[in-house]
Amino acid sequence: MNTPPSPPGAERTDGSSVRIGALVPLTRPGWVEAGQHLLAGLELAVREVNDAGGIVGRPLELVVRDTAADPQRAASAVDELAGLGVAALAGEYHSVVARAAAARADALGLPFLCSSAVLDALTEQPTDWVARLAPAQSHGWRIYADFLLSAGHNRIAVAAEPSVYWASGARILRDYLAPRGGTVIGLDMRALDPTAVCDELADNRATALLLLVGHPEPAASIVKSVRRDQRLAEIMIGAPAGQPEFAEWAKLLGDDSAAIPFLRYLPERLSPLGARVETALRERLAEPPSFVAFEGYDTVVVLADVLRSHGADRARTAESWPRVSVEGTRGQIQFSRAPGISVWQWAWTPVQVVDRDPAQPDRFRILHTG
Repeated sequence: MNTPPSPPGAERTDGSSVRIGALVPLTRPGWVEAGQHLLAGLELAVREVNDAGGIVGRPLELVVRDTAADPQRAASAVDELAGLGVAALAGEYHSVVARAAAARADALGLPFLCSSAVLDALTEQPTDWVARLAPAQSHGWRIYADFLLSAGHNRIAVAAEPSVYWASGARILRDYLAPRGGTVIGLDMRALDPTAVCDELADNRATALLLLVGHPEPAASIVKSVRRDQRLAEIMIGAPAGQPEFAEWAKLLGDDSAAIPFLRYLPERLSPLGARVETALRERLAEPPSFVAFEGYDTVVVLADVLRSHGADRARTAESWPRVSVEGTRGQIQFSRAPGISVWQWAWTPVQVVDRDPAQPDRFRILHTG
């Protein structure tokens, strides 16, 4: 591994803060609610680290930059944060943005612990500078495909917008389902409006529709159109990327928000640490925390442990990924080299397929685990 020297001041012990750069989508077109939850988790963990004495007596400081779901903006933020002398990078929710940040971090020799993005190819080549907490897309979406088959769905329509992330998801589903008797029908959302989607579903006799599209639009409009089309009364709508996780989904769609299965990265039962953090996050957010908030918290817990053990030297942080063993809110966190994954990976965080209960849309039902 190339180990460029740490910036001046990275090993100072005069009581100055240890800085972590945080990449978070906080404005549109970024998924703002996801960004707010991610930031809440990051900030809560930083507060707790500092309440417990910081990093060997030095306060931990979060330097936040809004990526707004823009890969170029994220790459520029990485450059800026590297120049500010941060010891490491944390965060990001959108996969295509995290990929740009990871490439820049790798080029600069800046450790990056990615919180939420799942795209398998987070970097083009294997790197020691980047680690990830979220499960790779191929892992989570295969579990979702197992759920579809177990629920009796073998003609599955995919309404997809153009994106590396959506294309990757569609490919994972197609490659996994085809040998098991499943058919994936692609619907190009550049050419179809929600009404035309309904016609395609009816014509192709699809039993499930998966939303591989942006939130809130066109996802919300597609859901409303399908729910109101009597020809499609039996069709299941799914959203593997997790759009229904957040409260905004229920506010937009009301009763239509329920019974739309999605992926969530939580255990069936939280540990005592997870339960305590859930309570603190709920107070901070004034609503139930999503799995993304837990991802943010766990990110700082890992980085704080590494920084206490190895100091703020960037090279030593990157070299420490395979030796991490930290209790997180969702299990014991350790990193390894997973097949086909170019970064150090926690393999694996718990994975659930859940939906909002039609009888009580603010309550989640666990439908499948993997």
